[in-house]
Amino acid sequence: MNIDAGIRDHAPAGAEAASAVDPAPPAGPARTRMTRVGLRISHELSFEMWEQCGRRLSEVVDSSAWCLGDWLVYGKSRFPDRYELAIRAAGLQYQTLRNYSWVSRRFPLERRRERLSFQHHAEIASLPASEQDWWLDQAERSHWTTKQLRARIKDYVGALDAKPEPDPEPEPTEVMPRIRVESGKIDGWRQAAEFCGVQFESWVAWALDQAAARTARPGPGVLTRSAG
Repeated sequence: MNIDAGIRDHAPAGAEAASAVDPAPPAGPARTRMTRVGLRISHELSFEMWEQCGRRLSEVVDSSAWCLGDWLVYGKSRFPDRYELAIRAAGLQYQTLRNYSWVSRRFPLERRRERLSFQHHAEIASLPASEQDWWLDQAERSHWTTKQLRARIKDYVGALDAKPEPDPEPEPTEVMPRIRVESGKIDGWRQAAEFCGVQFESWVAWALDQAAARTARPGPGVLTRSAG
């Protein structure tokens, strides 16, 4: 498989893999070929070509999870009495495939985001479709890693658990001063308030209360002003 030209399918197993994909590699530009057992890397690779190779390999790994999931979904539907035989014959782990197929079923092909990894989708696969799309939008727009997405979801769940209750006898209120924020942030705050099921103003006040409480009791990750 010629990595430099793009990866379109999996190479056959064994030493024949390289020759089957690139039977007669021409002289000239450096080439990198993927075989069943590893990469044949030219010693003439530039840094840019080596970096591009890594990106394409990453795409193959991510695409493989989707493709194996789709493969199992089809097999279970089309060959319900024989698909397990094919899994064993291919030497694949059934539990891993089950995880892949579950995510694949939760996200039809047209709803998958090319700019996000399979793992991004797996993180939110258990959510309703409308919430999945919202989180995918946020992750794509903000360029979140899967770890960052997981942290945001955890914060969101925590916010739901600590959802502010309406006060039957509200205390006297004050009008907040106007503040300037970066473009687009208010939309995200409004969406967060909507997901929590509270008014935007109540959500902002609650978020500020949470930040004030963390500042009053400093913990890991909380910035405080140093003495002097």
